[in-house]
Amino acid sequence: MRIAVLIDQWSERPEDHDPVADQVAAALEDGGHETVLVGVRNDLKKLIDDLQAAKPELVFNISESFGDHIFGAIGIVGVLDLLGLKYTGGGPGEFYLQQDKALTKKLLAFDKIKYPEFAVFSQDSDFETGGNLRMPLFVKPLRQDSSIGIGKDALVDNFRDMMKRIITIHDKIGDAALVEEYIDGREIYVGVLGNSMPMALPPVEIDFSGFPEDGPKIMSSRAKWNTRSAEYKGTNAVMADLPDELKARLQKVALDAFRALRVRDYGRVDMRLTPSGEIYVLEVNASCYLEKDSEFAMSARVAGMSFVQLVNEIVDLAVERLGIRE
Repeated sequence: MRIAVLIDQWSERPEDHDPVADQVAAALEDGGHETVLVGVRNDLKKLIDDLQAAKPELVFNISESFGDHIFGAIGIVGVLDLLGLKYTGGGPGEFYLQQDKALTKKLLAFDKIKYPEFAVFSQDSDFETGGNLRMPLFVKPLRQDSSIGIGKDALVDNFRDMMKRIITIHDKIGDAALVEEYIDGREIYVGVLGNSMPMALPPVEIDFSGFPEDGPKIMSSRAKWNTRSAEYKGTNAVMADLPDELKARLQKVALDAFRALRVRDYGRVDMRLTPSGEIYVLEVNASCYLEKDSEFAMSARVAGMSFVQLVNEIVDLAVERLGIRE
């Protein structure tokens, strides 16, 4: 097939993009496909022109933003729908559910999937009561991803610090604030692959053993992106060492959450496992990060799937779901 790999482009230079774009394109070409990279910046007309010029039979969508728009990822797939283009991964609805973390929790509640108790403090309404929330609390932007707005001060143990964090999120990030109970425990990621019969991949754990002792064990923006920081150097993704029964429970919760949010083709469910064995879903990531050394790809390798096989399996799943004839 002729596949357009839709990517975030960070500047006017075509080569200025995340390395995952070239990795995915190479994997697709190894699978026998023809590829073209299409960059997303903040020019809608150029994006439409480039997509139409590419004439793809399928779009492999790994874009995550459009300019500074908070719902940029949702708008991108909306454009693909309006252009009549077929694409991998989530659509506007799936991405909206992923981005509105409070709505995600309400849908999880319907299926009786555990999540941290929460409250939302919006910019355009009076502050809501925290209700029965118990300290410590984790305060983060409601709709941002990639740990934007999350630092070590996101964990608070008193009302005053909570309000300071809420106001900071309102003023500096321009988002509502999500306040949720902090779940102390092991951080576990489970990748899921499939549609009608999704498969849970082996669980991955974030090892915080090298983390600074004075900071909360959370995947802050520094831990994810600042390669020089002690938080980044002190975290490591490893395959989770778990009894078979507990591994199966985590995979079942991941599958339940994946289905509850109607995730398509592939995604990753982030969870916390408490010392008493309770499992809480933190986030459900549709079309999760696909870099070849990411937690998702690492888990797929342990399941016996190379990166090339993984990327082409995502294409096959989308083709089957969309009813495309190769």
